[in-house]
Amino acid sequence: MSEPSLPTLGSLPNRLTRLYAGLALYGVGIGLQIESQLGNSPWDVFHQGLSIHLGLSVGTWIIIVGALVMLLWIPLRQKPGLGTLSNVVLLGLFADAVMWLAPTPDALAARWAYLLLGVVATAAATGLYIGAGLGPGPRDGLMTGLNRLGLSIRSARTVIEVTVLAAGWLLGGTVGVGTLVFALAIGPLTQFFMPRTRPGARLRSSPPGSAPKR
Repeated sequence: MSEPSLPTLGSLPNRLTRLYAGLALYGVGIGLQIESQLGNSPWDVFHQGLSIHLGLSVGTWIIIVGALVMLLWIPLRQKPGLGTLSNVVLLGLFADAVMWLAPTPDALAARWAYLLLGVVATAAATGLYIGAGLGPGPRDGLMTGLNRLGLSIRSARTVIEVTVLAAGWLLGGTVGVGTLVFALAIGPLTQFFMPRTRPGARLRSSPPGSAPKR
C-alpha cells in the first residue's frame, strides 16, 4: 500500500502554521543548547566557530551557511521549496533572538536544563517543520543530493556532519557532552514527535541516532 498522499498533510494555512512554528521552535532549541555551553550540535559547532573567528553572530552564520549550501544544490539538481527558503532566512534570526533574550546560566543544573530542553525542542520542531511538507532544509537537501550521486543516506550524513564538526572544533566551537547527548537523543526523540506533529501520517522507523538536517 502506498504512503499517505499530500492531502493528509492538511490545509495550506495549517501547513504554514506548522512550518513557521517549527522554525521558531528550532531556533529555541539551537539557542538553548548553545547557551548551555555543554556542547553544540555538529552544524552549530561550525556556526559558532565561524562566529568566533570571523565575527558576526551565530545566527547570521546560520543564514550565510544555509545560503551557501543551497548553491551546492545547483549541480546536485535539488529544488528548494518555501520551507527551504524560510529556513535559510528565519532560522538564524530565531536562534539569535533566543540567545539574546535567554540569560546564560552559571549553575550546572540550569545548564543541563537548557541542554535537555534545547534537544527536545529541536526534535519537536523537526516534526513540525518536516511534517509541513513544504521543502527540506538546505543541509538536508545537500545530504539527499549526495545520495543521488551514489552515497547512502547514512554515509552522506556521516561525511557531512563529521566534516562540519571537525571544522567547527578547529575554529573553537563548543564540543562536549551536549554534542554526544544530541547525537544519541535526537533520532529517537524526532521519531517520537513526528507522528504527533503530522496527524494521519504513518512514519517508518529510522535508525537510532539519525539526526534532522537544517
